Amino acid sequence: MKPALKLLVALLLAPLAALHATEAAEKPLTGLFCNIDDTCFFATPTEGRAGNTGDAADRYVDILGEAGVRVLLVCTNARRTNYRSTVWDAYWDGYDQKGSDDQPFLAPIRGEAAQNQHEVQGYRRMLDNMLALHEAGIDYPARMLARGRQHGMQVWITLRMNDVHENANLAHPFHGRFFTGHPEFFRRDSPGYFARALDYAHPEVREFYRKLVIETLDRYDVDGLELDFMREPYLFSKDAEPDGGRILTEWLAGVRGLTRDAALRRGHAVRLGVRVPSNPETARRMGLDAVAWAKRGLVDVVVPTPRWATLEFDMPLQAWREQLAGTNTTLAGGLEVRLQPVPGGPASTISPEQATGAATAVLAAGADAVYLFNYYPSQHPPWRKSEYVDTLRAMSTLANLARLPRRHVMTYRDIIGPGEKYKAPLPVEGESLSFRLPTGPKPPDTWQAELF
Repeated sequence: MKPALKLLVALLLAPLAALHATEAAEKPLTGLFCNIDDTCFFATPTEGRAGNTGDAADRYVDILGEAGVRVLLVCTNARRTNYRSTVWDAYWDGYDQKGSDDQPFLAPIRGEAAQNQHEVQGYRRMLDNMLALHEAGIDYPARMLARGRQHGMQVWITLRMNDVHENANLAHPFHGRFFTGHPEFFRRDSPGYFARALDYAHPEVREFYRKLVIETLDRYDVDGLELDFMREPYLFSKDAEPDGGRILTEWLAGVRGLTRDAALRRGHAVRLGVRVPSNPETARRMGLDAVAWAKRGLVDVVVPTPRWATLEFDMPLQAWREQLAGTNTTLAGGLEVRLQPVPGGPASTISPEQATGAATAVLAAGADAVYLFNYYPSQHPPWRKSEYVDTLRAMSTLANLARLPRRHVMTYRDIIGPGEKYKAPLPVEGESLSFRLPTGPKPPDTWQAELF
């Protein structure tokens, strides 16, 4: 082939690849989504994990493959990264693996209380497991993604966009230098647990996360990138959410451009997804207007979800479906693993029957897929492996779920937007009470139904 002809062929291939990527991204995804957080694999006290060559990571993904997971989302960060980043601090930066528990890095955990020693040992185990993989030359996210592909999964990276764990103790080694060195970037007039969330009104904050996005797309051959705004959804100072939402939308448009560039380089679609509050009005009021983003073509996947306090069995997914009409956006209903019927009341980890009920409600409401958060394939939830695999496998279709016993529970919404009026269904008193609790398709007449 003549050089000029070779060049012409190369020039023609790029737009064809882009067209293919765009067409693929327009098809909504179905099947089970599963988000694996950034520390659960390393924090689990599995015998022999430290010093392994990645086999434990493979086995971890193998269980998810057996459970029928279609889209695997591997989380790589909170306030540090679980791999050797060039733009963020890694979890182990500053840690002396051979040092004592009294070393400066760990001292903020140990403190004065004797019971904190257990926490120190748990944190060291997590760091030691991370370092074992790193020092063996294994890139943890890449290993997880490669194993997922062997199971035919779509493989994504999910980034936590404002994690505030350990926020009461800024000296805790969980925090990277950007967080401890820039208290001026924290939200204003926002007391409580989310007071030390970063304020995205600052361009430095947006650039800090943009660098992580760029590194992720350059480093990993992913099918999608998720921006997890539910860790945490408080991105702006009090009363600044409307202006903040406009700022965030334009920033997101830039991220969309980065995923499109990645698709051109990789020759396949690189979708962009977001996790947002379960109610579309709540999301809009908080500056997380996923409906507007979808209509502008900025996102491919929207995951309405509770934050953490409790699973929701009555998310307004039909409203999301109606508002997203005409956008080709995948709508996935997010399921948490914690159950708390009454705000501030007793809580528990959900049972397989409750998870089945919640997943049934998601698909019956018109969502394309069920999305699991904190459903680890290792002791959390504390189900038997067979229960875990069988329950998750059924979540891919409404027909499969309909074959399993299920429970539907009255819970509440754990995220409320600024100025939004909302009252939890329970507790309540009265002689004549009415509740709405969708239960999905009618079971066969031979089934027994009980009301508690």
